[in-house]
Amino acid sequence: MGYPPLYFVSSNEEKYREIRGALDTCPVEARRVVLDLPEIQSLDPAEVASYKARKAYEHLLNGLVLVEDTGLVVDAWNSYPGALIKWVLASVGEKGLCRQLDAWTDRQATATVVLCLFDGQEMHTFSGQTHGVITQEPRGEFGFGWDSIFQPDGYPITYGEMPRETKMQISMRTRALEKLKAYLGQL
Repeated sequence: MGYPPLYFVSSNEEKYREIRGALDTCPVEARRVVLDLPEIQSLDPAEVASYKARKAYEHLLNGLVLVEDTGLVVDAWNSYPGALIKWVLASVGEKGLCRQLDAWTDRQATATVVLCLFDGQEMHTFSGQTHGVITQEPRGEFGFGWDSIFQPDGYPITYGEMPRETKMQISMRTRALEKLKAYLGQL
Protein backbone atom coordinates (compact mmCIF):
# COMPACT_ATOMS: atom_id res chain seq x y z
CA MET A 1 0.00 0.00 0.00
CA GLY A 2 1.33 3.45 -0.90
CA TYR A 3 1.44 6.02 1.86
CA PRO A 4 0.65 9.67 1.26
CA PRO A 5 3.58 12.05 1.50
CA LEU A 6 4.15 13.70 4.86
CA TYR A 7 4.98 17.40 4.57
CA PHE A 8 6.74 18.85 7.59
CA VAL A 9 6.07 22.57 7.41
CA SER A 10 8.96 24.50 8.96
CA SER A 11 11.66 26.95 8.05
CA ASN A 12 13.90 25.42 10.72
CA GLU A 13 16.37 22.98 9.16
CA GLU A 14 17.48 21.66 12.57
CA LYS A 15 13.90 20.73 13.55
CA TYR A 16 13.49 18.99 10.20
CA ARG A 17 16.70 17.01 10.75
CA GLU A 18 15.40 15.83 14.13
CA ILE A 19 11.95 14.97 12.72
CA ARG A 20 13.34 13.16 9.67
CA GLY A 21 15.77 11.18 11.80
CA ALA A 22 13.07 10.11 14.22
CA LEU A 23 10.70 9.05 11.44
CA ASP A 24 13.26 7.13 9.37
CA THR A 25 11.74 3.79 10.38
CA CYS A 26 8.16 4.85 9.57
CA PRO A 27 6.40 3.90 6.34
CA VAL A 28 6.07 7.55 5.26
CA GLU A 29 8.62 9.85 3.69
CA ALA A 30 8.98 13.17 5.50
CA ARG A 31 9.60 16.15 3.23
CA ARG A 32 10.19 19.70 4.43
CA VAL A 33 8.12 22.54 3.04
CA VAL A 34 8.74 26.17 3.90
CA LEU A 35 5.55 28.24 3.94
CA ASP A 36 5.02 31.73 5.29
CA LEU A 37 2.00 31.04 7.48
CA PRO A 38 0.16 33.32 9.86
CA GLU A 39 0.70 32.45 13.50
CA ILE A 40 -2.01 33.10 16.03
CA GLN A 41 -0.94 34.46 19.39
CA SER A 42 -1.66 31.98 22.14
CA LEU A 43 0.15 30.58 25.15
CA ASP A 44 -0.98 27.09 24.06
CA PRO A 45 1.31 25.44 21.48
CA ALA A 46 -1.51 23.04 20.46
CA GLU A 47 -3.72 25.96 19.38
CA VAL A 48 -0.89 27.51 17.39
CA ALA A 49 0.14 24.23 15.71
CA SER A 50 -3.38 23.14 14.75
CA TYR A 51 -4.15 26.54 13.24
CA LYS A 52 -0.93 26.45 11.22
CA ALA A 53 -1.57 22.85 10.11
CA ARG A 54 -4.96 23.83 8.68
CA LYS A 55 -3.47 26.86 6.93
CA ALA A 56 -0.62 24.76 5.52
CA TYR A 57 -3.06 22.19 4.17
CA GLU A 58 -4.91 24.98 2.33
CA HIS A 59 -1.63 25.62 0.45
CA LEU A 60 -0.70 21.98 -0.21
CA LEU A 61 -4.15 20.39 -0.67
CA ASN A 62 -2.86 16.81 -0.38
CA GLY A 63 -0.86 14.39 1.71
CA LEU A 64 -0.34 14.64 5.42
CA VAL A 65 0.67 18.00 6.86
CA LEU A 66 2.80 18.00 10.00
CA VAL A 67 3.33 21.20 11.96
CA GLU A 68 5.19 21.61 15.21
CA ASP A 69 4.98 24.28 17.82
CA THR A 70 7.02 24.59 20.96
CA GLY A 71 6.27 26.18 24.29
CA LEU A 72 8.32 26.97 27.34
CA VAL A 73 6.28 27.51 30.49
CA VAL A 74 8.02 29.14 33.41
CA ASP A 75 6.31 28.00 36.63
CA ALA A 76 6.80 31.35 38.39
CA TRP A 77 5.14 33.13 35.45
CA ASN A 78 1.84 31.18 35.40
CA SER A 79 2.10 29.54 31.94
CA TYR A 80 4.00 32.42 30.34
CA PRO A 81 5.59 32.61 27.82
CA GLY A 82 4.31 29.24 26.55
CA ALA A 83 4.04 29.29 22.75
CA LEU A 84 5.04 32.96 22.80
CA ILE A 85 8.63 31.96 23.65
CA LYS A 86 9.72 32.65 20.08
CA TRP A 87 8.63 36.27 20.40
CA VAL A 88 10.14 36.71 23.86
CA LEU A 89 13.50 35.43 22.62
CA ALA A 90 13.32 37.66 19.54
CA SER A 91 12.84 40.62 21.85
CA VAL A 92 15.19 39.96 24.78
CA GLY A 93 17.22 36.88 23.80
CA GLU A 94 18.26 33.97 25.97
CA LYS A 95 20.41 36.10 28.25
CA GLY A 96 17.58 38.60 28.73
CA LEU A 97 15.10 35.87 29.65
CA CYS A 98 17.54 34.54 32.25
CA ARG A 99 17.97 38.03 33.72
CA GLN A 100 14.20 38.61 33.83
CA LEU A 101 13.78 35.45 35.88
CA ASP A 102 16.35 36.65 38.45
CA ALA A 103 13.51 38.36 40.34
CA TRP A 104 12.01 34.94 41.21
CA THR A 105 13.47 32.13 43.31
CA ASP A 106 11.60 29.46 41.32
CA ARG A 107 13.34 28.82 37.98
CA GLN A 108 11.43 25.64 37.15
CA ALA A 109 10.04 25.32 33.65
CA THR A 110 8.30 22.84 31.38
CA ALA A 111 9.25 22.49 27.74
CA THR A 112 6.50 21.27 25.44
CA VAL A 113 6.42 20.19 21.81
CA VAL A 114 3.12 19.71 20.03
CA LEU A 115 2.96 17.97 16.65
CA CYS A 116 -0.26 18.39 14.67
CA LEU A 117 -0.88 16.02 11.78
CA PHE A 118 -3.68 17.06 9.44
CA ASP A 119 -4.98 15.15 6.42
CA GLY A 120 -7.54 17.72 5.33
CA GLN A 121 -10.26 16.24 7.50
CA GLU A 122 -8.90 15.01 10.81
CA MET A 123 -6.42 16.68 13.15
CA HIS A 124 -4.23 14.40 15.25
CA THR A 125 -2.24 15.97 18.06
CA PHE A 126 0.84 14.47 19.73
CA SER A 127 2.64 16.20 22.57
CA GLY A 128 5.68 15.67 24.71
CA GLN A 129 7.02 17.47 27.75
CA THR A 130 10.27 17.75 29.65
CA HIS A 131 10.61 19.38 33.04
CA GLY A 132 13.67 21.31 34.07
CA VAL A 133 14.96 24.73 35.06
CA ILE A 134 15.99 27.94 33.36
CA THR A 135 19.69 28.47 34.01
CA GLN A 136 21.26 31.66 35.37
CA GLU A 137 22.85 32.32 31.98
CA PRO A 138 23.04 30.67 28.53
CA ARG A 139 25.35 27.65 28.32
CA GLY A 140 26.30 25.57 25.31
CA GLU A 141 26.59 25.88 21.58
CA PHE A 142 24.43 22.98 20.41
CA GLY A 143 20.79 23.08 19.43
CA PHE A 144 18.62 26.09 18.67
CA GLY A 145 16.03 28.38 20.19
CA TRP A 146 16.24 28.29 23.97
CA ASP A 147 18.32 25.10 24.25
CA SER A 148 21.18 27.02 25.92
CA ILE A 149 19.02 28.08 28.89
CA PHE A 150 16.96 24.92 29.54
CA GLN A 151 18.49 22.30 31.83
CA PRO A 152 16.33 19.15 31.98
CA ASP A 153 15.70 17.54 35.37
CA GLY A 154 18.32 14.95 36.26
CA TYR A 155 21.06 16.45 34.07
CA PRO A 156 23.85 18.85 35.05
CA ILE A 157 23.94 20.41 31.56
CA THR A 158 21.56 22.29 29.26
CA TYR A 159 20.18 21.04 25.97
CA GLY A 160 22.65 23.47 24.40
CA GLU A 161 25.54 21.58 25.99
CA MET A 162 24.29 18.19 24.79
CA PRO A 163 25.16 16.63 21.45
CA ARG A 164 22.01 16.07 19.33
CA GLU A 165 22.07 12.32 19.96
CA THR A 166 21.94 12.81 23.74
CA LYS A 167 19.26 15.48 23.56
CA MET A 168 17.10 13.35 21.27
CA GLN A 169 17.10 10.53 23.82
CA ILE A 170 15.36 12.71 26.43
CA SER A 171 13.75 15.66 24.68
CA MET A 172 10.10 16.66 24.58
CA ARG A 173 10.26 16.42 20.77
CA THR A 174 11.28 12.77 21.06
CA ARG A 175 8.34 12.07 23.37
CA ALA A 176 5.91 13.66 20.90
CA LEU A 177 7.55 11.86 17.98
CA GLU A 178 7.19 8.47 19.69
CA LYS A 179 3.43 9.04 19.84
CA LEU A 180 3.37 10.19 16.19
CA LYS A 181 5.39 7.13 15.11
CA ALA A 182 2.96 4.80 16.90
CA TYR A 183 0.07 6.44 15.05
CA LEU A 184 1.82 6.33 11.65
CA GLY A 185 2.58 2.65 12.23
CA GLN A 186 -1.19 2.02 12.26
CA LEU A 187 -1.78 3.59 8.83
